[in-house]
Amino acid sequence: MIKENGSNVQGAHSGRIRRRKGSNEVPSDVGQLTGNNHLLVNDQNKYRSMLIRAYSSVWMIGGFIFVVYMGHLYIWAMVVIIQIFMAKELFGLLRKVNEDKQLPGFRHLNWHFFFTAMLFVYGRILSQRLVNTVTTDKFLYKIVGNLIKYHMVTCYFLYIAGFVWFILSLKKKMYKYQFGQYAWTHMILIVVFTQSSFTVANIFEGIFWFLLPASLIVINDIAAYIFGFFFGKTPLIKLSPKKTWEGFIGASVTTIISAFVLANFMGRFHWLTCPRKDLSTGWLQCDPGPLFTPETFTLPGWLPEWFPWTEMQILPVQWHALGLGLFASIIAPFGGFFASGFKRAFKIKDFGDSIPGHGGMTDRMDCQMVMAVFAYIYHQSFIVAQSVSVGMIFDQIVMNLSYEEQLALYKNLGQILQDRQFGES
Repeated sequence: MIKENGSNVQGAHSGRIRRRKGSNEVPSDVGQLTGNNHLLVNDQNKYRSMLIRAYSSVWMIGGFIFVVYMGHLYIWAMVVIIQIFMAKELFGLLRKVNEDKQLPGFRHLNWHFFFTAMLFVYGRILSQRLVNTVTTDKFLYKIVGNLIKYHMVTCYFLYIAGFVWFILSLKKKMYKYQFGQYAWTHMILIVVFTQSSFTVANIFEGIFWFLLPASLIVINDIAAYIFGFFFGKTPLIKLSPKKTWEGFIGASVTTIISAFVLANFMGRFHWLTCPRKDLSTGWLQCDPGPLFTPETFTLPGWLPEWFPWTEMQILPVQWHALGLGLFASIIAPFGGFFASGFKRAFKIKDFGDSIPGHGGMTDRMDCQMVMAVFAYIYHQSFIVAQSVSVGMIFDQIVMNLSYEEQLALYKNLGQILQDRQFGES
């Protein structure tokens, strides 16, 4: 009797698991059946999962490299596509199909707010670059000038139109669901566009400041998976049962070393380091500035005599890359832990299934969101002042000042230099 009951219970558990196989939802009894032993080293299907994950990773990395090669506008387009996928996954998270059927057109309201937010964010970031693109055509320059002038009021009235649309769509006995969706939509917009606005700003400051932080997150993720796969024994955090201290430490060391090496490699290409001041697609050439000018670094004397180098060519930006690598390896993973806790709260395994072996787009972007914000703040706080060169200042004067303003600047600067010359003599 005991055996029969046990087998019946086990059969019931298995039936529930099989019925949920096509869903993202994680059965609450899976942990009991497996004894909560989720470490990768003990996963019976780990090699199959690794092959699927590796195959998807190769395609993603290859596509990413191609987009970076194509340039700033294509990277921006990639960011927009990623945003749309993330919004789609998050909009569907709290969606209730039965309620939506009683509210025709209610889903379109979410996307109205989404594209309004997109117009506002990117209009603010790219307005000056759009002006610089059409500055030689008087007709287009006038149209673009008017669009920029009324950009904020246009976005405001688009938002108000959505607000009125929402109020008019309120339906009895569904107020709680509708207001919950309204709040959830705004939360999604804050999460998605806060990250993306910093990402796009980094791209146009120089692809280097987008590519290096993003690459470090990818390297950290892959290294953590590999070290955890082969050596993981000690659980790191309960929110992510498969994360281990071995994977975390191994990935941290790998990421910091990679940051130093990658910065030296990427920093030698003008295509990656030059800021884009317009929306054209032409090849970039610029004064690299002191951060990307090689300096000779003498190695310490305590190194053994058989070591082949006594001096190395170092780019100053490599020391800053160590700071980015440190953040990417220690702090950015907490974005993934946050996402894991979020998924556990909603009892789902992944946000989506658009990437085989990786889950949804949001699953891949959790750490990238944290990293993008830090990279922008770090760049504005520690890099901008150091990367200013005569060529950059000259470009700003030519592109952003009118002829009369340039002439006034020339006269004032000449007077200052003349006064200084007489004062020194």
